[in-house]
Amino acid sequence: MDPLLGTWGARIMMSAGHIKMRGVVPKPEMDALQWVDREVDLPGRGVIPVREASGPDGAPTLVLLHGLAATGRLNWMTALPALAEHFRVLIVDHRGHGRGIRTGHFRLVDCADDVIALVDALDIESVFAVGYSMGGPIAKLTWSRHPDRVRGLVLCATAKHFVRPEVRGVASAFFPGMVVTARMLPDVFRDRITAGMLDGFSPGERREHARGEMAMMDPATVLQATRAVIRFSSHDWVSNIDVPTAVLVMVHDTLVPARRQYRLAASIPGARIFEVDGDHLACARAVDSFVPALVHACEYVSAEATAADRRRGPAVVA
Repeated sequence: MDPLLGTWGARIMMSAGHIKMRGVVPKPEMDALQWVDREVDLPGRGVIPVREASGPDGAPTLVLLHGLAATGRLNWMTALPALAEHFRVLIVDHRGHGRGIRTGHFRLVDCADDVIALVDALDIESVFAVGYSMGGPIAKLTWSRHPDRVRGLVLCATAKHFVRPEVRGVASAFFPGMVVTARMLPDVFRDRITAGMLDGFSPGERREHARGEMAMMDPATVLQATRAVIRFSSHDWVSNIDVPTAVLVMVHDTLVPARRQYRLAASIPGARIFEVDGDHLACARAVDSFVPALVHACEYVSAEATAADRRRGPAVVA
């Protein structure tokens, strides 16, 4: 059985055990003056929550896209202080996750379009899309659907696809029934996912912070998102990516095996690999390795994008 099918399928269905974090539950500890929480209305789409760090004057903008069943804050808060020293940073919650837009039908392309709708609402010309696990497909789709708005990609703990093509249909077939049940019994499913997330943590402030983040999820949408991730593949078009790209490989990852992460990097022309001494949850369990690698990767794609702009020269206005 494909490891992702076994974990993201059965474990999400039973207890969401694949997202157990037995190390750090990120808790906001950054000086509140350096970031602000707000809700941004995306016309025709909904209201999206944003945690924003302004960064240095004129700094390029990163949009951080979290993984399955997590929230933006849980996924990225360990890295926000370091990133904010160099960049303007936007952290969002995807549809049905945390405080994200509520939807009856989760689609990765809608999450990608939400990113650009947010960029439009904030009057930002272009961004660097940074995706972790499920956020990787969303980042790639954001580039694919809006190539003139994405200057570069940073792809963490992710792959071209997550489940072998020959089992993709079978792997996702049982989810529609689970979604119906989750809509009937949302508290039961939410409790199971949350219990899996918090398993192994001692009672305390950090655990309760994480519980509060998870309490806002829509479990039926999380199940739909699981199915969407299982069905996703960028195999046929990932080689068309033509913006500076960094791939953070979690060298001890067993959920998205490191070999698949290396293959992703090999498929994108010019992609640079940054290795992280951690597993799929390195953002929480291997912070000392993950955060510096992430900062360096973001600096790399930003510098490469700037160099490409200089090579092209100033735009000619007719």
